[in-house]
Amino acid sequence: MRRETLTPRAGWAAEMEEIGFHFHSMGGVYWDESACYGFDAAEIDTLEAATAELHAMALEAVEHIVRQERFEPFALPMAHVDYVAQSWKRRDPSLYGRMDLRFDGQEPPKLLEYNADTPTALLEASVAQWRWLKAVKPGADQYNSIHERLLERWQALAKEARLAAPIAFTCSGEAPEDLGTVEYLADTASQAGLDGRLLLLEDIGWDEQAGRFVDLDEAPVTALFKLYPWEWMLADAFGPKLRKSSLKVIEPAWKALLSNKAILPILWELFPQHPNLLPCAFEPGPLGDSYVKKPRLSREGANVSVVLRGQVTAEAEGPYGAEGFVYQALAPLPAYDGNYPVIGSWVVGDVPCGIGIREDRSPITKNSSRFVPHYFA
Repeated sequence: MRRETLTPRAGWAAEMEEIGFHFHSMGGVYWDESACYGFDAAEIDTLEAATAELHAMALEAVEHIVRQERFEPFALPMAHVDYVAQSWKRRDPSLYGRMDLRFDGQEPPKLLEYNADTPTALLEASVAQWRWLKAVKPGADQYNSIHERLLERWQALAKEARLAAPIAFTCSGEAPEDLGTVEYLADTASQAGLDGRLLLLEDIGWDEQAGRFVDLDEAPVTALFKLYPWEWMLADAFGPKLRKSSLKVIEPAWKALLSNKAILPILWELFPQHPNLLPCAFEPGPLGDSYVKKPRLSREGANVSVVLRGQVTAEAEGPYGAEGFVYQALAPLPAYDGNYPVIGSWVVGDVPCGIGIREDRSPITKNSSRFVPHYFA
């Protein structure tokens, strides 16, 4: 694994906008062609194998949580815990997820967290960096079959979940990155032969008489892909309506457990000393004086603190923390000329299928962190 500096291509922005990647420069620099990461095939095999094993372990952890009714650490509305549990017991099918891994090409990959409910950086990993590869490294390969796997998974979901057309794809209209991700996923569903349409979250209503969700034209919403966290959905005013409706939701409600950082201490409890896990606990005591403090529900690095020998060396602001924290052993990210990369390893269905890399000058990966493409020889 190595970081290489490059000269960005002329006209890259226009190409990105052609594929719907309109948020390529959010915050100033997001898509970054001034560098790339190179791997060898053995390193890619290592990442793929670790992702597959971690995903299987995570599903075992969800089974354990539901079977033992260990819901309290997840800060979910207790009135809806049975709704989440039933989703798992039915094995409601899922589409995708992204694991964030610490990897330096030498030590085993380590799971930092599993973004299994509302993962973004998808269009960038699937299409944008593939376009970059063909233009900049045409003789190389890339660990990236994300797009093809999404098409296959949509076709499988249509059968497994009996999705009734059309499928509504929703997010808040205030987040360009979320909107771009939802538009891309709607496009993959359409390419797979399903009828997908965009429906902003703010435009979904409830028909009390019919007992169903509806759009602005009062047409029923029967299948919904949502880029909106389950813990927010369950706490919203419409949350109690979910159990009254026959709405089929992707990602399914059990992903509220898999995407919550409270699963990290449970994984360490179930699989102690596993080479792809970091020690993690609900209290800092077992970890000594060096650890990372993470809110159980935070996203994009919000309210994360890095503690080294009892001193906070890095922290990020945000709105989370009231729900409680987990404490993960400190495993400093590798540094390449002052840049700290995190590997986002994608799972579609149950199949690992590619990576994307976010890097920052800070050891905490945030919403403003840059996306840098990769290749392997």
